[in-house]
Amino acid sequence: MTTAFRTGRDPLGCHRVLHPQGTLPQAADRLDNSLPPFEDEVQIAVERLNVDAASFTQLESTGRPVAQQIEEIVQQRGKMQNPVTGSGGMLLGRIAAIGPAYEGCLKGLPIGTSVATLVSLTLTPLHLKRILAVHPHAHQVEVEAFAMLPSSAPAAVVPNDLAPTLALSVLDVCGAPALVHRMVQRVPQNGHMLFIGAGKSGVLSMAAARAVRPDLKLWAIDRYQGPLDEAYAAGLCDGVHAVDAADALAVRAAVQEFTHGALADAVIHMTSLPGTEMAGILATRKRGTCLYFGMATSFSRVALGAEGVGADIDLLIGNGFVEGHADLAMDLVRANPRLRGLMSKRLGL
Repeated sequence: MTTAFRTGRDPLGCHRVLHPQGTLPQAADRLDNSLPPFEDEVQIAVERLNVDAASFTQLESTGRPVAQQIEEIVQQRGKMQNPVTGSGGMLLGRIAAIGPAYEGCLKGLPIGTSVATLVSLTLTPLHLKRILAVHPHAHQVEVEAFAMLPSSAPAAVVPNDLAPTLALSVLDVCGAPALVHRMVQRVPQNGHMLFIGAGKSGVLSMAAARAVRPDLKLWAIDRYQGPLDEAYAAGLCDGVHAVDAADALAVRAAVQEFTHGALADAVIHMTSLPGTEMAGILATRKRGTCLYFGMATSFSRVALGAEGVGADIDLLIGNGFVEGHADLAMDLVRANPRLRGLMSKRLGL
């Protein structure tokens, strides 16, 4: 099938911005999600949306059908960007057409190649036809849709040795283990790392730290005992404690127990719920490091909260893009059968 491409383009996708003019696609209130694609875009026939945990949790909390809310958001905004959390997720699909001026990472691949985006749905024009099914346990939605990516947007070919649902789940948070892989270099020998949240980004990050720095003591907290027990049984951490991260004082007490009062040299904060920012700050020792990766994080609360308690610590914002992050995360799952089994079980595979 021959695709007619529109002329006029911008490598950052700004030609898709409808309102307000002068903004980048992620900051825009509305995108042009119409077809056909522009000459420097790749068009993807979307099969699945992986909605980020913070957004999916918020949608479920309203009591309204998640599918209906997603349809309304895309109709209003031309993209899947939760107006409450500001976050989106990513997608899986197959290349439907590649524009003649497209210069991105998917250039030259055959039509029909299975790919996953490594950029957020918050900047991806989405032409949604219908929602076929919602899978709450995986935070995934089966759809019939088209998405358009500019040349600047990274994406990855979906490997054929992993189930598509598992691959999508891993790629959704692959920036977290890649950042942890880099970050552990600054932790002292035999130091302590705390992981706040034992979801998919949490267990992948624990696996990354364990693979690079087996000398470190890794501790995990979560609201629920089940995910913690799974992470511990898989050998991903040395100790666990079920505690609500919204209770920062309780988190600090748990970490003091783990470390015999020393607190953590590094904290990886990746909860999907708001109001947990101070837990990471109080758990980190003086001149330690706290990385915030969860999309429910209020960075003003982080900065002002650290100042308010006189916490002289390094605060890092999790960047979802790290060079080589997709391959690193996939290799972690391939190399660790217990990690792969844990994630597959959670996805119902």
